[in-house]
Amino acid sequence: MSTKQVLWSAAQAASATGGQAHGDWRAEGVSIDSRTLAPGDLFVALKGSNHDGHDHVTAALGGHAAAAMVERAPDHNNRAAPLLIVPDSLDGLYALAGAARARCSARIIAVTGSVGKTGSKELLAHALATAGRVSLSAGNLNNYIGAPLSLARLPADATYGVFELGMNQPGEIAPLSRLARPHVVLITNVEAVHTEFFDSLDAVAEAKAEIFAGLEPDAVAVLNRDNKYFDYLAARAKDGGATRIIAFGRHDKAEARLLDWSPDQDGGLVEADICGTRCSYRLALSGEHWALNSVAVLATAMAAGAPLTEAANALAAQPALPGRGARHRLAIAGGEFDLIDESY
Repeated sequence: MSTKQVLWSAAQAASATGGQAHGDWRAEGVSIDSRTLAPGDLFVALKGSNHDGHDHVTAALGGHAAAAMVERAPDHNNRAAPLLIVPDSLDGLYALAGAARARCSARIIAVTGSVGKTGSKELLAHALATAGRVSLSAGNLNNYIGAPLSLARLPADATYGVFELGMNQPGEIAPLSRLARPHVVLITNVEAVHTEFFDSLDAVAEAKAEIFAGLEPDAVAVLNRDNKYFDYLAARAKDGGATRIIAFGRHDKAEARLLDWSPDQDGGLVEADICGTRCSYRLALSGEHWALNSVAVLATAMAAGAPLTEAANALAAQPALPGRGARHRLAIAGGEFDLIDESY
């Protein structure tokens, strides 16, 4: 018998979505992929331009999904099959996300930026785990499907929720921010990345600023003081209701300031001043960009209520992510060399 926590009962999911539940099932997770779902997940059958999740409901239930959220019952449906029938599966996923957020008293942190958001999110999860249970976006599930999926997985008893919000074009982040309703926002930077649907870098900054659309009262914004869009983002954060702006970076006016980065073979040592407290800590990560991100992470963790010393010490446990600085020692004739994977 599974010892995992029940995330959604049939009655709870039906109430959240306005759908019709068939069977008295209990789901321990939420999935949109029948190939990777875990036993006990609620499978959400989404319709896309090339694939229809309804074609995989039978496989999902055969893979021990707890139930399937569908717009129609599968062909030759056994009336005893565990289902949640809704008018629209994507709307149903958003409704689950909203209900999960509403029932949870966790401190919610939203992370965005042109580069560094996924790595910062993972570091932040390590830092916050010293102070409570953390629920976070898996991988880079940050778009209009990934963000509500991550929120739908938020346990009611989580202490912190860390969610990455991304975009490819204007107007995508604002509804996700309103769904997540963050207490703390971290914007790592604004750079010329993913600019296909933007006329200028100014437009990218404007799109990133949409993250302030859903701020909770007394929210805090953690922003890059070294980035040329700091003043613009700070003004937008205040317009969105942020009551405190924490600047991070190497800048003399940064409250969370990187003082020194001493790299070595296993990562490096960071010297930083985090909002008036001097601290030293190790990272098992290579590159000054990781040191800068770690300073932003500690400022964000403090803003969310985590103790600084424990949070800083926890960062050493974060390994490099695949494609984002992971090291591989390879043997060749006559010796060894280190391969640094920055393929992402």
